[in-house]
Parts: sequence; C-alpha cells; structure tokens
Amino acid sequence: MSELRADTITASDGTSPVTLTKQSAAKAFVRYDASSGAAVADSSLNLASITDNGTGNYTMVFSSSFSNGEFAFTTGTSVFGADGRIMFNSNDAPAAGSFRVATQNSSFSNTDVANASCTFHGDLA
Repeated sequence: MSELRADTITASDGTSPVTLTKQSAAKAFVRYDASSGAAVADSSLNLASITDNGTGNYTMVFSSSFSNGEFAFTTGTSVFGADGRIMFNSNDAPAAGSFRVATQNSSFSNTDVANASCTFHGDLA
C-alpha cells in the first residue's frame, strides 16, 4: 500500500495552488453576515466580493467565473428564534461570473440575516 503525505500541493509553476478542475469539489463558497452589510465571515473560496443591493438582496461575484450560468448551488441561513430562508433571486438569471440571492423572513419579506451561506458546484471557465 502506498501513502502520500504533504503539507502543501502547488501547481507545476511552484507558486500557485493546484487548480480544481473536472472534480466534484465546491468551486466557490461563502458564509456571510447580511445583518452588517454583507460582511464575509472567515470562510470563502473563489469570491471576489458581495454587493449589498438593498435589504435582503445580495450579489456574489466570483474571482474565477464558471464556464456558464448552469452551475449548481446550495443556500442556507439561520435566523435564531425566527424562520428564515435564502433563495436564488429569480429576477436575475445566474451568470457565469455572479449569483444574486434574497434572504427573507417567514412572511416572505426581504430581511437581513446574521448567518447566510452559499456553495457552488460546476465547471470553471
């Protein structure tokens, strides 16, 4: 049996991280606090920025675009002591370079929540 141990794996140029392509690993993810201007928490991958478009309405911009807008996504939120949901904003189709979401309360009104997250799977451009 072979064993491989490594602390760091880099691309063949020796300086950049290994690019994940043709794998099922998440290609982007973010956890953010929408109650304080969409502040990104510690964990994010392939996220250039989050734009606050107004109460409960945000656009995630990817550092490296997907090959098209047909990527898969998972969203989630927790509103302690109340119902909350995060969903794809149906007014804007997913784009290769960005994704727009809405966070809402149990009455389907847009609201800013403290704990929101999105994960994206698909092929990068």
